[in-house]
Amino acid sequence: MTLSGTDIVELDRIAVLEALRVVERAKDGDWDRDTPCAGWDLRRLVAHMSAQHFGFAAAARRAGHETAHWREPVDADDPARVHRAAATAVLDAFAEPALTEREFTLPELGGTFPGRLAVRFHLVDYVVHAWDVAAALKVDLELPEDVLRAALAVARRVPADPAGRGPGNAFAPALGVPDGSDPLDETLRLLGRDPRRWHPGVAGRGEAGTSA
Repeated sequence: MTLSGTDIVELDRIAVLEALRVVERAKDGDWDRDTPCAGWDLRRLVAHMSAQHFGFAAAARRAGHETAHWREPVDADDPARVHRAAATAVLDAFAEPALTEREFTLPELGGTFPGRLAVRFHLVDYVVHAWDVAAALKVDLELPEDVLRAALAVARRVPADPAGRGPGNAFAPALGVPDGSDPLDETLRLLGRDPRRWHPGVAGRGEAGTSA
């Protein structure tokens, strides 16, 4: 899937806004719900999402090496408010000119990456985490086909070596992908999530209403 820098930033924006929409669906009693991220309740997952937004925003402005930007927020009383501020921060940073021509320092990934690749990392993270939140809340996820296919292209390139998967690593061990899986299901399985264990109705839906 060939995308320009402008394209990938726009697809990432759509994923971030959808993740924001589903987080905003959470009620006061929902923050202790289990999520597909093993050992994380919804409060912890959304705190992680906020930290990643702030970290990527800093990286876009050449401050990704400063670890303070990647720390999870201390204020856990209103996760949706913090997440809203974090999403605004990353969208503002990613809207700056020539973003994909910059170098991003991403400490959790162990180095510096071209901006276009860094935005792809962020995109797949927020497609998957949007699904995590939607699955925990049992609500629908609405993402267009082009976003899902862009995320899948990244997921297919994530190393599947068991030594780099599991506890303490970014992703659980990859699962088998049944024939005929749609792009979202394939992405989730490649990154260690089993859609059947959660909310089977949660799918990315394109403009024509087809599951993708």
